[in-house]
Amino acid sequence: MFNNSNKTTKHSVNKCSVLFNKFRKCLVRTASIITCTAIVATSVTPAFAAGITSGTTAASSYVISNGTTAAKSSVISNEVSTDTSVSWPQAPDITCESAILVDADTGSILYEKDAHRKCYPASTTKILTGLLTIENCNLSDTLTFSTAAANSINPIEDANLGMKAGEELTVEQALYALLLYSANEVAYALAEKVAGSIDAFVDMMNNKARELGAIETHFANASGLYNPNHYTSAYDMAMIARGCYNNASFVNIDSTSSSYTIPATNVTSTPRTIKHRHKMLKGREFYYEYCKGGKTGFTDESLMTLVTFAEKDGMRLICVVFRSPDDSTRFIDTRSLFDWGFNNFKKSTTSDTQISSLFSTDNYYSSDVFNKSKLNFNMNASFITIPNSGSTSSVTMSLDKNYDITNEQGRLAAKLNYLYGDNVVGSTTLSITGGDNSNESLLPYLSAKNNSTQLSPKRCIKINIWVIAGIVAVILIIFTIINNASLSKKRSKYSKRKLRF
Repeated sequence: MFNNSNKTTKHSVNKCSVLFNKFRKCLVRTASIITCTAIVATSVTPAFAAGITSGTTAASSYVISNGTTAAKSSVISNEVSTDTSVSWPQAPDITCESAILVDADTGSILYEKDAHRKCYPASTTKILTGLLTIENCNLSDTLTFSTAAANSINPIEDANLGMKAGEELTVEQALYALLLYSANEVAYALAEKVAGSIDAFVDMMNNKARELGAIETHFANASGLYNPNHYTSAYDMAMIARGCYNNASFVNIDSTSSSYTIPATNVTSTPRTIKHRHKMLKGREFYYEYCKGGKTGFTDESLMTLVTFAEKDGMRLICVVFRSPDDSTRFIDTRSLFDWGFNNFKKSTTSDTQISSLFSTDNYYSSDVFNKSKLNFNMNASFITIPNSGSTSSVTMSLDKNYDITNEQGRLAAKLNYLYGDNVVGSTTLSITGGDNSNESLLPYLSAKNNSTQLSPKRCIKINIWVIAGIVAVILIIFTIINNASLSKKRSKYSKRKLRF
């Protein structure tokens, strides 16, 4: 009997000890997890808050907020609310039906009037044709006009140079004819040169437009001649124009204010002298000293259209006006918007500290991929454009709903917009990759081994790490005291017990 009782007692003590050890280990493990979670939630100043799930393409599908509006909380959100604490300069009244004014460097939208309205661009289309040509050809290449290209125009109604089948120009000469004189048969010939066929070139145009940020555009030809399936918006054309304005070869040709002469060719013995159709260049009727070029357009369906580039004191602006009622009005409206933009806005630098301060600690990545590696990020913009009276402290951030989030080789990329009130004043691409624990990072821990794991947004409870540590310590102490007291009591009981034999 003694042996059985003793074994039972030892078994009870051992079982209790085992349970205690397991519970203690569990608490320690839990404390570690909570501590890591708290570090994620509190040690980043502030931490990146997001839920970017791989596999979805539309940026609007990614929620980066717990519901608090960006303007009030600086939480990255895909919803923007009106912030009355900031003011925007009063813009001039203009006549054209659709317009936009954009900073070419920061992407800041300074002004827009029905900028997402579906419009027919007419010959402003040719800036994209020119850009694709520059990117895919050498300026010294020979361009030979096919019969289809030579016969693609109405010689009475269409802007043209009267090019003949088999006639040759250099690509550079053709670009002058395209961008300055708006020759339609030249657009056709360049499309064939670049892509081999009009259809293939149109595909290139639509792909390039999307790459540059266009979201409401579909092109059907290289010249801009009316086609119900050839349309864009002032916003989209401004995005395309940014790509053009940032290409040095394009600007060099398009900014030509003097006349340009195409010498005699293999078919035509008479030189062709052309001049830019844009009337805000030097020596023209609506001369504007800061104008750096642009492109005119007109069809009965599109009315007057105009894209213009201008630069003053280091600020480069792009103005697009669509559906202007007459030739003069489009230039007058454009000048009014440029003057307003240059006089009321400034560029400001955004430091790394300012960028990181736009992130909130209200959310964090919640996933089993959190581990020993840090999440590396890069934001490639350093300038924003805000009103002269504005401050960078009023800037918030928002996920661009029209940008496709990419997920390639463990790298996530999303476009973020800087907001001043409801106005986009700049943009940046946020690149996210897994790293190692030796890397410096302002963002939460993320395992580099499981980059393909889906991340989902969770609401984070704001916890002070020292409070958590204290609670865990108290629990351990209390449990230890209780456990020791229980063991002592049992030992005392067994020591006083009369043994029978």
